[in-house]
Amino acid sequence: MVPVPQRIAGVDEVGRGCWFGPVFAGAVILPDQARASLAAAGLTDSKKLTARRRAHLVPLIQQHAERWALGQASAREIDQVGIRAATERAMLRALQRLGAPLPELVLVDGVLPLRLWHAPQQTVVRGDSEHLEIAAASVLAKQARDALISRLAERFPGYGLERHAGYGTAVHRAAVVQAGPTPLHRRSFLRKVLG
Repeated sequence: MVPVPQRIAGVDEVGRGCWFGPVFAGAVILPDQARASLAAAGLTDSKKLTARRRAHLVPLIQQHAERWALGQASAREIDQVGIRAATERAMLRALQRLGAPLPELVLVDGVLPLRLWHAPQQTVVRGDSEHLEIAAASVLAKQARDALISRLAERFPGYGLERHAGYGTAVHRAAVVQAGPTPLHRRSFLRKVLG
């Protein structure tokens, strides 16, 4: 019989498609006894949750998780190494911050394996809807990134960051064309915008 892994970490990223700011990743290990209460609280894919629901879930996840951590990769890193490698760096940083002992299995949301993780892992399409560990990682990363972008919106007014969180909307495009990119914009993402 194949042994069932005991410590399973879910990992997910947010902000991959944004024009502005870092990409974030969350990593979460949930004990079995936490699953029912988190499911009952409505934990699922962060994209399906309102900001209010995510804010309600964050302290519950942090309280019930065996361990949780966040990682990020900056806009500069994204421009230097590309979005996939930068996303992997953010995920690896989150996993490393979980501390010892390492998870016995990592569930990675999506189809691309985490090339920098040299231990058992499994990719899961729509994993944030399938596994509570991934959903929890998604919620923590989304709330942390949104909070950072809200603070940065005050530092960089006029780009509408508080409304679109750095994604490529018409408002964001117009602001970048008019005022130029900030130091936290991903230049590699703006080539088509700036010509």
